[in-house]
Amino acid sequence: MARLKLYGLTTEDYDALYDRQGGRCAICGCSEGESIKGAFAIDHDHTTGRVRGLLCGLCNTAIGKLQDSPTLLRKAATYLEGY
Repeated sequence: MARLKLYGLTTEDYDALYDRQGGRCAICGCSEGESIKGAFAIDHDHTTGRVRGLLCGLCNTAIGKLQDSPTLLRKAATYLEGY
């Protein structure tokens, strides 16, 4: 898989991540079959390139739109909890 090469992962590395996460998205817990894009995205730190885990398409897009910022994510949660 080309995307594995992009992140320096072997098939075994991907399978280990998948197994460690119980075959679920690291954020919302959906299965790959429940993910809108099918296959999980390989989430990584955009500064270091370090792989963090596997995410469904929605969760991967959400943290990307929030610039991978824990501060923005907390502010978004606070905002939502206020309504």
